[in-house]
Amino acid sequence: MIGKVIRGKSVGGLLRYLYGPGKANAHVDPHLVAAWDEPNALEPALTVADRRDFRPLIEKLNTPLAGARAPKECVWHVPLRSAPGDRTLSDPEWADVVAEVLDRTGLAPRGDDGGCRWVAVRHADDHVHLVVTLARQDGRRAALHNDYYRVGEACQAIEERYGLAITPGRDRSAAARSSRAETEKASRLDKPAPARDLLRTEVQTAAAASRSDGEFFARLEGAGVKVRRRYSEIQPDQVTGYAVALPVELGGTSTAAGEPIWFGGAKLAPDLSLPKLRAHWGADGTGATTTAASTGPDNGSGRLRLRHEVERAAQGAAGPEEFFARLREGGVLVRERYSEIHPDEVTGYAVALPGERDLQGQPVWRGGGSLAPELSLPRLQAQWGGHEEGPPKRPAGRTRRLTAEERGQVWSEARQTADEATERIRQSAGRDPAAAAGAARAAADVLNVAARTHEPGGKGPLTDAARAYDRASRDLHGRQAPRGPVGNDLRMTAMTLGLLVSAGRNESAAMIGLVLALAGLVEAMAELRATEARVAEAAAARQAGTQLHEAATTMAAGTTTGTRPRPAAPPVPSTTYRPPSPGGPERGR
Repeated sequence: MIGKVIRGKSVGGLLRYLYGPGKANAHVDPHLVAAWDEPNALEPALTVADRRDFRPLIEKLNTPLAGARAPKECVWHVPLRSAPGDRTLSDPEWADVVAEVLDRTGLAPRGDDGGCRWVAVRHADDHVHLVVTLARQDGRRAALHNDYYRVGEACQAIEERYGLAITPGRDRSAAARSSRAETEKASRLDKPAPARDLLRTEVQTAAAASRSDGEFFARLEGAGVKVRRRYSEIQPDQVTGYAVALPVELGGTSTAAGEPIWFGGAKLAPDLSLPKLRAHWGADGTGATTTAASTGPDNGSGRLRLRHEVERAAQGAAGPEEFFARLREGGVLVRERYSEIHPDEVTGYAVALPGERDLQGQPVWRGGGSLAPELSLPRLQAQWGGHEEGPPKRPAGRTRRLTAEERGQVWSEARQTADEATERIRQSAGRDPAAAAGAARAAADVLNVAARTHEPGGKGPLTDAARAYDRASRDLHGRQAPRGPVGNDLRMTAMTLGLLVSAGRNESAAMIGLVLALAGLVEAMAELRATEARVAEAAAARQAGTQLHEAATTMAAGTTTGTRPRPAAPPVPSTTYRPPSPGGPERGR
């Protein structure tokens, strides 16, 4: 059962719509199933012209508002809908549903004759509309506190009482749904999906492969997304938020005036606001949220990631000071080496990734010259000074492409990390679920970047799997669990896979192995969410696992490598209900 809270100003207009023919769906036999008073006495009568006379009912509903300090939006409207496949509830059962909602929200508690005035209109088998005027019988203003969540609690109680399909709890872990208007506009303009959904994919992918604001915004702009930064009014040079828009040629829509439609990060998903992203990046070791670090060996993918960071910082720098500052701004640990003869002179440097540690828990330091000969400090100083012996300067924003051997190393280590994470999550799920839960978001990072690597257009089975898993990756009520060693390893993998996105190559044989490893990873997360009794999140992860197995099978059929992936897992039945189309007065939630 789902219910969507809607606020309005006119009870008369709403009643006329509910008793009318309908827009999205035909209204059949509209009638009152319950009310604050006797429903039969309040039912709008038919006139001689075979039309309803709503005036008496409107007047009675509005009477308490006359003596109340009523809010501007004084009409509280909640459509309540059962899931497809649920049995048809009778009018008395729907009356009980409505009474439960009113009791839990406090608008009209059971046994309280002085509550708000309300009616429940039914014009279809699977839903009713609850209409309340926000003033108590004595004229006092109605108190509303967390009504959205109280409606969700009532729906869950009704599901248990009548044996209906279980719906996800309202735990602030779901991404913002596209409205009906957005969905219909995308369909009308023949867009692949609503702009909000496409933008969410772009932002999640950019955030997954980034470590700082600058890299995040650069990746978005490189993908063609329009970015608008919001600056502090107190400190004008401090970025406090952002908004994004998708150009029409990339699937976006525009206003009637031709202006792009902007979305703030938090309007796309709870964890995509800039403060939440910074906390996520800071957990790599650049902020106070660090709790653990990887203890894996010195690996090649970490070296490649560092080389990329150093090249990117060197391209935009004018000298050593700016170079080191840009590295630190990007989250890289920097250690300068000073001359023994001239103690103030920097003669070299070493860098390390915060999430990469040796077996003693210390950062894995690498000298610039060990990353590439031209990245030693003397060679960089020659480049910045414009000397002829310096290496040719690449265009800003571009780094070298990975060699075939380097790409193979990234694929191999990514697959190995996913397999190891799967095993460790399964080991922790039974005895310490909280320790494994911190890896959920990092697993989403790997899946998002892997999907973009294979499907640069943002459309395909891997992208669908990433979207399916999205709900399972979030913690309850907007919290962010400590990532832990497993999560740190997965984050490192996501950022390194980001180098393959810019490489612009499609290596299906290597991708198949990674996809199968990711299928095992999200299935382990499904087991973890089931252990935590998070039904909706477990179902989302199982769905993503099934889609990944199917994607691997499809990819293998299109290659000639002879690779035979394991058969696709059979679909896992779920009682979780998702409404077929979001938004609008005829939809729940």
